[in-house]
Amino acid sequence: MRIRAIARDATKVRADALIVALFQGVKRPDGATGAVDRALDGAISKLIADGEIKGKKGELTLIHVFGNLPTSRVAVLGLGPRRSFNAEVVRTSMAEAARAMRRIGAKRIATVLHGAGAGGLEPGFAAQAIAEGTLLGLYAYRKQVKNADAPSEVLELTIVETQRSKLREVRDGLALGQVMAESTFLARDMSNTPANHMTPSDMADAARKVAEEAGLDVTVLERDEMERMGMGAILGVAKGSAEPPKFIILKYQGDGDAPDRVVGLVGKGVTFDTGGISLKPAAGMASMKTDMSGGASVIAAMRAIGLLKPKINVTGLVPTSENMPSSTAQKPGDIVTALNGKTIEVDNTDAEGRLLLADALSYGRQIGLSPMIDIATLTGAISVSLGNVCTGAFTNHQPTLNRLMRAAAVTGEKLWQLPIHDEYREQNRSDVADVKNTGGRNAGSITAALFLAEFSESTPWVHLDIAGTARMDSTKGYQVKGSSGVPVRTLVQFVLDSANRRSRRRVA
Repeated sequence: MRIRAIARDATKVRADALIVALFQGVKRPDGATGAVDRALDGAISKLIADGEIKGKKGELTLIHVFGNLPTSRVAVLGLGPRRSFNAEVVRTSMAEAARAMRRIGAKRIATVLHGAGAGGLEPGFAAQAIAEGTLLGLYAYRKQVKNADAPSEVLELTIVETQRSKLREVRDGLALGQVMAESTFLARDMSNTPANHMTPSDMADAARKVAEEAGLDVTVLERDEMERMGMGAILGVAKGSAEPPKFIILKYQGDGDAPDRVVGLVGKGVTFDTGGISLKPAAGMASMKTDMSGGASVIAAMRAIGLLKPKINVTGLVPTSENMPSSTAQKPGDIVTALNGKTIEVDNTDAEGRLLLADALSYGRQIGLSPMIDIATLTGAISVSLGNVCTGAFTNHQPTLNRLMRAAAVTGEKLWQLPIHDEYREQNRSDVADVKNTGGRNAGSITAALFLAEFSESTPWVHLDIAGTARMDSTKGYQVKGSSGVPVRTLVQFVLDSANRRSRRRVA
Protein backbone atom coordinates (compact mmCIF):
# COMPACT_ATOMS: atom_id res chain seq x y z
CA MET A 1 0.00 0.00 0.00
CA ARG A 2 1.20 3.52 -0.78
CA ILE A 3 1.18 5.79 2.28
CA ARG A 4 1.65 9.54 2.03
CA ALA A 5 0.92 12.83 3.77
CA ILE A 6 -0.14 16.04 2.03
CA ALA A 7 -0.78 19.63 3.14
CA ARG A 8 -4.26 20.45 1.88
CA ASP A 9 -7.72 21.48 2.90
CA ALA A 10 -9.65 18.27 3.63
CA THR A 11 -12.54 19.48 1.49
CA LYS A 12 -10.26 19.53 -1.57
CA VAL A 13 -8.98 15.94 -1.37
CA ARG A 14 -9.83 13.39 -4.06
CA ALA A 15 -10.36 9.85 -2.71
CA ASP A 16 -12.85 7.01 -2.67
CA ALA A 17 -13.48 7.82 0.99
CA LEU A 18 -12.45 10.57 3.40
CA ILE A 19 -12.38 9.70 7.11
CA VAL A 20 -13.05 12.51 9.57
CA ALA A 21 -13.24 12.19 13.35
CA LEU A 22 -15.61 13.13 16.15
CA PHE A 23 -15.31 12.89 19.92
CA GLN A 24 -18.29 11.60 21.88
CA GLY A 25 -20.56 14.39 23.14
CA VAL A 26 -19.52 16.98 20.56
CA LYS A 27 -22.60 18.77 19.23
CA ARG A 28 -20.97 20.91 16.57
CA PRO A 29 -17.79 19.61 14.88
CA ASP A 30 -14.81 21.89 14.42
CA GLY A 31 -11.42 21.67 12.71
CA ALA A 32 -11.21 19.55 9.57
CA THR A 33 -14.44 17.72 10.47
CA GLY A 34 -16.18 21.10 10.82
CA ALA A 35 -14.91 22.21 7.42
CA VAL A 36 -16.24 19.02 5.82
CA ASP A 37 -19.55 19.51 7.66
CA ARG A 38 -19.91 23.01 6.24
CA ALA A 39 -19.11 21.76 2.73
CA LEU A 40 -21.94 19.24 3.17
CA ASP A 41 -24.41 21.93 4.25
CA GLY A 42 -24.29 20.78 7.87
CA ALA A 43 -25.07 17.11 7.17
CA ILE A 44 -22.83 15.89 9.99
CA SER A 45 -24.31 18.35 12.49
CA LYS A 46 -27.82 17.29 11.50
CA LEU A 47 -26.99 13.60 12.02
CA ILE A 48 -25.53 14.47 15.43
CA ALA A 49 -28.69 16.37 16.34
CA ASP A 50 -30.83 13.43 15.20
CA GLY A 51 -28.80 11.07 17.40
CA GLU A 52 -27.56 9.02 14.45
CA ILE A 53 -23.95 10.07 15.08
CA LYS A 54 -22.85 9.90 18.72
CA GLY A 55 -19.08 9.77 18.40
CA LYS A 56 -18.74 6.52 20.35
CA LYS A 57 -15.40 4.79 19.99
CA GLY A 58 -15.31 2.81 16.76
CA GLU A 59 -18.66 4.14 15.50
CA LEU A 60 -18.53 4.69 11.74
CA THR A 61 -21.15 6.58 9.77
CA LEU A 62 -20.91 6.66 5.99
CA ILE A 63 -22.21 9.74 4.15
CA HIS A 64 -22.52 9.90 0.35
CA VAL A 65 -21.60 13.39 -0.81
CA PHE A 66 -23.29 13.41 -4.26
CA GLY A 67 -20.73 15.71 -5.84
CA ASN A 68 -20.47 18.26 -3.02
CA LEU A 69 -16.85 17.20 -2.38
CA PRO A 70 -14.12 15.72 -4.60
CA THR A 71 -14.22 12.56 -2.47
CA SER A 72 -16.92 9.96 -3.16
CA ARG A 73 -17.88 9.38 0.47
CA VAL A 74 -17.23 10.80 3.93
CA ALA A 75 -16.90 8.42 6.88
CA VAL A 76 -17.36 9.93 10.34
CA LEU A 77 -15.27 7.96 12.82
CA GLY A 78 -16.15 8.07 16.51
CA LEU A 79 -13.20 8.42 18.89
CA GLY A 80 -15.11 8.03 22.14
CA PRO A 81 -14.81 10.38 25.16
CA ARG A 82 -12.02 12.93 24.93
CA ARG A 83 -10.86 12.11 28.48
CA SER A 84 -10.01 8.49 27.58
CA PHE A 85 -8.53 9.21 24.16
CA ASN A 86 -5.01 7.98 23.34
CA ALA A 87 -2.99 6.53 20.46
CA GLU A 88 -4.46 3.08 21.02
CA VAL A 89 -7.91 4.50 20.25
CA VAL A 90 -6.52 5.77 16.94
CA ARG A 91 -4.98 2.39 16.09
CA THR A 92 -8.07 0.33 16.87
CA SER A 93 -10.54 2.78 15.31
CA MET A 94 -8.55 3.18 12.11
CA ALA A 95 -8.19 -0.59 11.78
CA GLU A 96 -11.96 -1.05 11.96
CA ALA A 97 -12.56 1.89 9.62
CA ALA A 98 -10.03 0.63 7.07
CA ARG A 99 -11.68 -2.80 6.95
CA ALA A 100 -15.06 -1.14 6.48
CA MET A 101 -13.65 0.88 3.58
CA ARG A 102 -12.21 -2.28 2.05
CA ARG A 103 -15.62 -3.98 2.28
CA ILE A 104 -17.25 -1.22 0.22
CA GLY A 105 -14.48 -1.39 -2.39
CA ALA A 106 -12.67 1.88 -1.55
CA LYS A 107 -9.14 1.66 -2.92
CA ARG A 108 -7.94 5.17 -2.09
CA ILE A 109 -8.55 6.30 1.49
CA ALA A 110 -7.85 9.75 2.87
CA THR A 111 -8.03 10.67 6.54
CA VAL A 112 -7.56 13.70 8.75
CA LEU A 113 -4.91 13.51 11.47
CA HIS A 114 -6.94 12.08 14.36
CA GLY A 115 -5.96 13.33 17.78
CA ALA A 116 -3.32 15.86 16.74
CA GLY A 117 -5.52 18.81 17.67
CA ALA A 118 -8.02 18.52 20.50
CA GLY A 119 -6.82 14.99 21.25
CA GLY A 120 -3.43 16.22 22.41
CA LEU A 121 -1.23 13.79 20.43
CA GLU A 122 1.95 14.99 18.77
CA PRO A 123 1.38 15.10 14.99
CA GLY A 124 4.09 12.51 14.29
CA PHE A 125 2.78 10.10 16.91
CA ALA A 126 -0.78 10.50 15.62
CA ALA A 127 0.41 9.75 12.09
CA GLN A 128 2.35 6.70 13.31
CA ALA A 129 -0.76 5.38 15.08
CA ILE A 130 -2.87 5.87 11.93
CA ALA A 131 -0.34 3.99 9.80
CA GLU A 132 -0.02 1.14 12.30
CA GLY A 133 -3.76 0.76 12.83
CA THR A 134 -4.62 0.90 9.13
CA LEU A 135 -1.91 -1.49 7.96
CA LEU A 136 -2.25 -3.98 10.81
CA GLY A 137 -6.03 -3.96 10.54
CA LEU A 138 -5.92 -4.71 6.80
CA TYR A 139 -3.45 -7.59 7.16
CA ALA A 140 -4.49 -10.92 5.66
CA TYR A 141 -2.54 -14.16 5.30
CA ARG A 142 -3.50 -15.78 2.00
CA LYS A 143 -0.26 -17.29 0.71
CA GLN A 144 -1.80 -20.73 0.20
CA VAL A 145 -5.20 -19.44 -1.03
CA LYS A 146 -5.65 -19.56 -4.81
CA ASN A 147 -9.37 -18.86 -5.26
CA ALA A 148 -10.74 -15.70 -6.85
CA ASP A 149 -12.63 -14.47 -3.77
CA ALA A 150 -9.77 -12.56 -2.16
CA PRO A 151 -10.89 -9.23 -0.66
CA SER A 152 -10.29 -6.09 -2.70
CA GLU A 153 -7.11 -4.27 -1.71
CA VAL A 154 -6.78 -0.75 -0.38
CA LEU A 155 -4.03 0.73 -2.53
CA GLU A 156 -3.43 4.14 -0.97
CA LEU A 157 -3.71 5.89 2.39
CA THR A 158 -3.36 9.68 2.46
CA ILE A 159 -3.12 11.74 5.64
CA VAL A 160 -4.38 15.27 5.16
CA GLU A 161 -2.70 17.95 7.28
CA THR A 162 -3.77 21.55 6.83
CA GLN A 163 -0.54 23.07 8.24
CA ARG A 164 2.44 22.64 5.94
CA SER A 165 4.82 23.32 8.86
CA LYS A 166 3.82 19.99 10.45
CA LEU A 167 4.19 17.95 7.28
CA ARG A 168 7.73 16.72 7.91
CA GLU A 169 6.86 15.49 11.40
CA VAL A 170 3.77 13.74 10.04
CA ARG A 171 5.77 12.05 7.28
CA ASP A 172 8.40 10.88 9.78
CA GLY A 173 5.63 9.38 11.92
CA LEU A 174 4.12 7.66 8.92
CA ALA A 175 7.47 6.16 7.96
CA LEU A 176 8.05 4.84 11.49
CA GLY A 177 4.53 3.41 11.64
CA GLN A 178 5.00 1.68 8.30
CA VAL A 179 8.26 0.03 9.42
CA MET A 180 6.64 -1.08 12.67
CA ALA A 181 3.58 -2.51 10.92
CA GLU A 182 5.42 -4.21 8.07
CA SER A 183 7.87 -5.80 10.50
CA THR A 184 4.88 -7.07 12.47
CA PHE A 185 3.56 -8.47 9.17
CA LEU A 186 6.75 -10.50 8.88
CA ALA A 187 6.24 -12.03 12.32
CA ARG A 188 2.58 -12.73 11.52
CA ASP A 189 3.43 -14.29 8.16
CA MET A 190 6.09 -16.56 9.65
CA SER A 191 3.82 -17.71 12.49
CA ASN A 192 0.80 -18.21 10.21
CA THR A 193 2.79 -20.27 7.72
CA PRO A 194 2.10 -24.03 7.95
CA ALA A 195 4.89 -25.99 9.60
CA ASN A 196 5.73 -27.87 6.40
CA HIS A 197 6.62 -24.47 4.88
CA MET A 198 8.26 -23.01 8.00
CA THR A 199 10.85 -25.51 9.16
CA PRO A 200 14.00 -24.52 11.10
CA SER A 201 15.78 -24.25 7.74
CA ASP A 202 13.02 -21.95 6.46
CA MET A 203 13.37 -19.77 9.56
CA ALA A 204 17.09 -19.52 8.89
CA ASP A 205 16.38 -18.52 5.28
CA ALA A 206 13.95 -15.85 6.51
CA ALA A 207 16.64 -14.50 8.82
CA ARG A 208 19.12 -14.34 5.94
CA LYS A 209 16.63 -12.36 3.83
CA VAL A 210 16.06 -9.94 6.71
CA ALA A 211 19.81 -9.53 7.17
CA GLU A 212 20.23 -8.66 3.49
CA GLU A 213 17.30 -6.21 3.53
CA ALA A 214 18.18 -4.46 6.79
CA GLY A 215 21.97 -4.56 6.69
CA LEU A 216 22.48 -7.05 9.53
CA ASP A 217 25.18 -9.64 10.13
CA VAL A 218 23.79 -13.18 10.20
CA THR A 219 25.26 -16.49 11.35
CA VAL A 220 23.42 -19.83 11.42
CA LEU A 221 24.92 -22.55 13.61
CA GLU A 222 24.36 -26.10 12.35
CA ARG A 223 23.95 -29.29 14.39
CA ASP A 224 27.65 -30.19 14.37
CA GLU A 225 28.63 -26.73 15.61
CA MET A 226 26.07 -26.92 18.41
CA GLU A 227 27.45 -30.33 19.37
CA ARG A 228 30.99 -28.95 19.55
CA MET A 229 29.83 -26.03 21.69
CA GLY A 230 27.86 -28.23 24.08
CA MET A 231 24.29 -27.10 23.39
CA GLY A 232 22.83 -30.32 24.73
CA ALA A 233 19.42 -28.86 25.58
CA ILE A 234 18.42 -27.79 22.07
CA LEU A 235 19.97 -30.93 20.59
CA GLY A 236 17.88 -33.07 22.94
CA VAL A 237 14.68 -31.48 21.62
CA ALA A 238 15.84 -31.91 18.01
CA LYS A 239 16.60 -35.63 18.36
CA GLY A 240 13.08 -36.69 17.42
CA SER A 241 12.87 -34.77 14.15
CA ALA A 242 14.23 -35.39 10.67
CA GLU A 243 14.50 -31.61 10.30
CA PRO A 244 17.91 -30.34 11.47
CA PRO A 245 17.94 -27.68 14.19
CA LYS A 246 19.36 -24.21 13.54
CA PHE A 247 20.71 -21.56 15.88
CA ILE A 248 20.20 -18.15 14.26
CA ILE A 249 22.31 -15.14 15.26
CA LEU A 250 21.42 -11.69 13.89
CA LYS A 251 23.62 -8.72 14.77
CA TYR A 252 22.92 -5.02 14.41
CA GLN A 253 25.88 -2.79 15.17
CA GLY A 254 24.72 0.79 15.49
CA ASP A 255 27.03 2.11 18.20
CA GLY A 256 30.71 1.80 17.39
CA ASP A 257 31.55 3.91 20.46
CA ALA A 258 30.37 1.13 22.78
CA PRO A 259 30.94 -2.17 20.94
CA ASP A 260 30.74 -4.23 24.14
CA ARG A 261 27.31 -2.89 25.14
CA VAL A 262 24.80 -5.07 23.33
CA VAL A 263 21.09 -5.64 24.00
CA GLY A 264 20.03 -9.25 23.51
CA LEU A 265 16.68 -10.41 22.08
CA VAL A 266 16.14 -14.16 22.41
CA GLY A 267 13.19 -15.93 20.76
CA LYS A 268 11.88 -19.48 21.03
CA GLY A 269 11.69 -21.05 17.57
CA VAL A 270 9.84 -24.37 17.85
CA THR A 271 8.44 -24.60 14.33
CA PHE A 272 6.02 -27.35 15.31
CA ASP A 273 5.34 -28.77 18.75
CA THR A 274 3.70 -32.17 19.01
CA GLY A 275 4.82 -32.42 22.62
CA GLY A 276 7.32 -35.11 21.67
CA ILE A 277 6.96 -38.38 23.57
CA SER A 278 4.72 -36.48 26.03
CA LEU A 279 2.31 -36.13 23.11
CA LYS A 280 -0.26 -33.33 23.08
CA PRO A 281 -3.98 -34.04 22.49
CA ALA A 282 -5.00 -33.89 18.83
CA ALA A 283 -7.54 -31.10 19.39
CA GLY A 284 -5.95 -27.76 18.61
CA MET A 285 -2.57 -29.21 17.69
CA ALA A 286 -2.65 -27.51 14.29
CA SER A 287 -2.11 -24.17 16.03
CA MET A 288 1.27 -25.42 17.25
CA LYS A 289 2.73 -23.99 14.04
CA THR A 290 2.59 -20.75 16.07
CA ASP A 291 5.06 -22.11 18.64
CA MET A 292 7.89 -20.28 16.90
CA SER A 293 6.25 -16.87 17.41
CA GLY A 294 8.91 -15.74 19.85
CA GLY A 295 11.63 -16.43 17.31
CA ALA A 296 9.59 -14.78 14.57
CA SER A 297 9.14 -11.67 16.72
CA VAL A 298 12.91 -11.42 17.24
CA ILE A 299 13.67 -11.75 13.51
CA ALA A 300 10.96 -9.16 12.73
CA ALA A 301 12.16 -6.75 15.42
CA MET A 302 15.72 -7.04 14.12
CA ARG A 303 14.42 -6.09 10.66
CA ALA A 304 12.84 -2.91 12.02
CA ILE A 305 15.94 -2.07 14.08
CA GLY A 306 18.18 -2.49 11.04
CA LEU A 307 15.96 -0.24 8.92
CA LEU A 308 15.55 2.46 11.61
CA LYS A 309 19.26 2.50 12.49
CA PRO A 310 19.24 3.63 16.16
CA LYS A 311 22.61 4.32 17.85
CA ILE A 312 22.76 1.07 19.82
CA ASN A 313 23.99 -2.50 19.37
CA VAL A 314 21.48 -5.36 19.35
CA THR A 315 21.89 -9.10 18.84
CA GLY A 316 18.98 -11.45 18.16
CA LEU A 317 19.25 -15.15 19.04
CA VAL A 318 16.74 -17.69 17.71
CA PRO A 319 17.23 -21.36 18.59
CA THR A 320 14.89 -23.31 16.31
CA SER A 321 13.84 -26.95 16.10
CA GLU A 322 10.82 -29.19 15.71
CA ASN A 323 9.58 -31.20 18.71
CA MET A 324 8.53 -34.58 17.31
CA PRO A 325 7.93 -38.09 18.65
CA SER A 326 10.02 -40.83 17.05
CA SER A 327 12.28 -43.75 17.88
CA THR A 328 15.13 -41.29 18.31
CA ALA A 329 13.25 -38.68 20.38
CA GLN A 330 14.37 -37.81 23.89
CA LYS A 331 12.27 -39.44 26.62
CA PRO A 332 10.87 -38.37 29.96
CA GLY A 333 13.58 -38.99 32.52
CA ASP A 334 16.47 -38.25 30.16
CA ILE A 335 19.18 -35.87 31.37
CA VAL A 336 20.79 -33.30 29.07
CA THR A 337 23.58 -30.81 29.67
CA ALA A 338 23.09 -27.18 28.66
CA LEU A 339 25.78 -24.87 27.30
CA ASN A 340 26.51 -23.41 30.73
CA GLY A 341 27.22 -26.91 32.10
CA LYS A 342 24.02 -27.33 34.12
CA THR A 343 22.29 -30.69 33.87
CA ILE A 344 18.57 -30.83 33.19
CA GLU A 345 16.19 -33.68 33.94
CA VAL A 346 13.63 -33.83 31.13
CA ASP A 347 10.56 -34.44 33.25
CA ASN A 348 8.19 -33.70 30.35
CA THR A 349 9.21 -33.52 26.69
CA ASP A 350 6.38 -31.04 26.05
CA ALA A 351 8.31 -28.48 28.11
CA GLU A 352 10.76 -28.15 25.25
CA GLY A 353 10.80 -24.42 24.56
CA ARG A 354 12.59 -23.70 27.80
CA LEU A 355 15.28 -26.18 26.77
CA LEU A 356 15.99 -24.23 23.59
CA LEU A 357 16.07 -21.01 25.58
CA ALA A 358 18.40 -22.53 28.18
CA ASP A 359 21.15 -22.87 25.58
CA ALA A 360 20.32 -19.53 23.95
CA LEU A 361 20.41 -17.59 27.22
CA SER A 362 23.64 -19.34 28.18
CA TYR A 363 25.13 -18.35 24.82
CA GLY A 364 23.90 -14.78 25.29
CA ARG A 365 25.72 -14.61 28.61
CA GLN A 366 28.87 -16.03 27.04
CA ILE A 367 29.02 -13.26 24.43
CA GLY A 368 28.13 -10.53 26.93
CA LEU A 369 24.58 -9.55 25.95
CA SER A 370 22.96 -7.30 28.56
CA PRO A 371 20.12 -6.90 29.16
CA MET A 372 18.54 -9.99 27.62
CA ILE A 373 14.85 -10.20 26.78
CA ASP A 374 13.48 -13.60 25.86
CA ILE A 375 10.15 -14.08 24.11
CA ALA A 376 8.37 -17.43 24.05
CA THR A 377 5.02 -19.15 23.73
CA LEU A 378 6.10 -20.96 26.86
CA THR A 379 3.15 -22.05 29.01
CA GLY A 380 -0.54 -22.73 28.71
CA ALA A 381 -0.74 -21.55 32.32
CA ILE A 382 -0.19 -17.94 31.25
CA SER A 383 -3.36 -18.10 29.15
CA VAL A 384 -5.29 -19.31 32.19
CA SER A 385 -3.90 -16.38 34.20
CA LEU A 386 -4.06 -13.52 31.68
CA GLY A 387 -6.07 -14.73 28.67
CA ASN A 388 -5.11 -13.15 25.35
CA VAL A 389 -5.03 -9.56 26.59
CA CYS A 390 -1.73 -9.31 28.46
CA THR A 391 1.68 -10.88 27.95
CA GLY A 392 3.16 -12.25 31.15
CA ALA A 393 6.42 -10.58 32.21
CA PHE A 394 9.07 -11.81 34.64
CA THR A 395 12.41 -10.30 35.58
CA ASN A 396 15.48 -10.40 37.76
CA HIS A 397 16.13 -6.69 37.09
CA GLN A 398 13.21 -4.36 37.75
CA PRO A 399 14.65 -1.27 35.97
CA THR A 400 14.85 -3.19 32.68
CA LEU A 401 11.27 -4.42 32.97
CA ASN A 402 10.10 -0.92 33.92
CA ARG A 403 11.60 0.42 30.69
CA LEU A 404 10.04 -2.40 28.70
CA MET A 405 6.64 -1.69 30.23
CA ARG A 406 6.95 1.98 29.33
CA ALA A 407 7.68 0.92 25.76
CA ALA A 408 4.61 -1.35 25.82
CA ALA A 409 2.48 1.57 27.03
CA VAL A 410 3.54 3.50 23.91
CA THR A 411 2.74 0.63 21.52
CA GLY A 412 -0.46 -0.55 23.21
CA GLU A 413 0.86 -4.13 23.63
CA LYS A 414 -0.04 -4.86 27.24
CA LEU A 415 2.36 -6.50 29.72
CA TRP A 416 1.62 -7.73 33.23
CA GLN A 417 4.34 -8.58 35.73
CA LEU A 418 4.23 -11.84 37.70
CA PRO A 419 6.49 -12.79 40.63
CA ILE A 420 9.48 -15.12 40.68
CA HIS A 421 9.95 -15.54 44.43
CA ASP A 422 12.58 -18.03 45.60
CA GLU A 423 9.94 -20.21 47.24
CA TYR A 424 8.78 -21.32 43.78
CA ARG A 425 12.25 -22.66 42.92
CA GLU A 426 11.60 -25.75 45.03
CA GLN A 427 9.18 -27.02 42.39
CA ASN A 428 11.99 -27.20 39.81
CA ARG A 429 14.33 -29.18 42.06
CA SER A 430 15.50 -32.52 40.64
CA ASP A 431 16.78 -35.54 42.57
CA VAL A 432 19.07 -36.58 39.72
CA ALA A 433 20.15 -33.35 37.97
CA ASP A 434 20.80 -29.68 38.70
CA VAL A 435 17.26 -28.77 37.68
CA LYS A 436 14.22 -30.35 36.01
CA ASN A 437 12.30 -28.80 33.15
CA THR A 438 8.86 -28.71 34.79
CA GLY A 439 7.71 -27.61 38.20
CA GLY A 440 4.27 -29.20 38.16
CA ARG A 441 0.80 -27.78 37.60
CA ASN A 442 0.75 -25.04 40.22
CA ALA A 443 2.25 -21.68 39.23
CA GLY A 444 3.34 -23.19 35.92
CA SER A 445 4.30 -19.88 34.26
CA ILE A 446 6.32 -18.82 37.29
CA THR A 447 8.27 -22.06 37.59
CA ALA A 448 8.97 -21.96 33.84
CA ALA A 449 10.38 -18.44 34.22
CA LEU A 450 12.49 -19.59 37.17
CA PHE A 451 13.85 -22.42 35.05
CA LEU A 452 15.04 -19.83 32.52
CA ALA A 453 16.55 -17.78 35.35
CA GLU A 454 18.96 -20.68 35.92
CA PHE A 455 20.53 -19.79 32.56
CA SER A 456 20.22 -15.99 32.47
CA GLU A 457 21.88 -16.09 35.92
CA SER A 458 23.05 -12.60 37.02
CA THR A 459 22.57 -10.90 33.64
CA PRO A 460 19.70 -8.37 33.69
CA TRP A 461 16.91 -10.35 32.07
CA VAL A 462 13.21 -10.18 31.22
CA HIS A 463 11.09 -13.14 30.14
CA LEU A 464 7.94 -12.51 28.11
CA ASP A 465 5.47 -15.40 27.98
CA ILE A 466 3.35 -14.77 24.87
CA ALA A 467 1.47 -18.09 24.83
CA GLY A 468 -1.81 -16.20 25.34
CA THR A 469 -1.14 -13.18 23.12
CA ALA A 470 0.69 -14.72 20.15
CA ARG A 471 -2.49 -15.88 18.44
CA MET A 472 -6.00 -14.42 18.18
CA ASP A 473 -9.17 -16.45 17.68
CA SER A 474 -11.09 -13.55 16.11
CA THR A 475 -10.55 -10.17 14.47
CA LYS A 476 -10.89 -7.07 16.63
CA GLY A 477 -9.28 -3.70 16.18
CA TYR A 478 -5.85 -4.06 14.61
CA GLN A 479 -5.52 -7.67 15.77
CA VAL A 480 -6.53 -9.99 12.95
CA LYS A 481 -7.49 -13.64 13.47
CA GLY A 482 -4.34 -15.76 13.52
CA SER A 483 -0.87 -14.70 14.55
CA SER A 484 -0.78 -11.34 16.33
CA GLY A 485 2.87 -10.38 15.85
CA VAL A 486 3.10 -9.48 19.55
CA PRO A 487 5.49 -8.10 20.85
CA VAL A 488 7.46 -6.86 17.80
CA ARG A 489 6.54 -3.19 18.18
CA THR A 490 7.30 -3.20 21.90
CA LEU A 491 10.75 -4.73 21.36
CA VAL A 492 11.56 -2.12 18.72
CA GLN A 493 10.26 0.72 20.91
CA PHE A 494 12.37 -0.55 23.82
CA VAL A 495 15.48 -0.49 21.63
CA LEU A 496 14.69 3.00 20.28
CA ASP A 497 14.11 4.29 23.81
CA SER A 498 17.32 2.65 25.03
CA ALA A 499 19.30 4.28 22.22
CA ASN A 500 17.85 7.70 23.08
CA ARG A 501 18.57 7.14 26.77
CA ARG A 502 22.21 6.30 26.10
CA SER A 503 22.56 9.31 23.79
CA ARG A 504 21.21 11.62 26.51
CA ARG A 505 23.72 10.21 28.98
CA ARG A 506 26.58 10.95 26.59
CA VAL A 507 25.37 14.52 26.08
CA ALA A 508 25.05 15.01 29.84
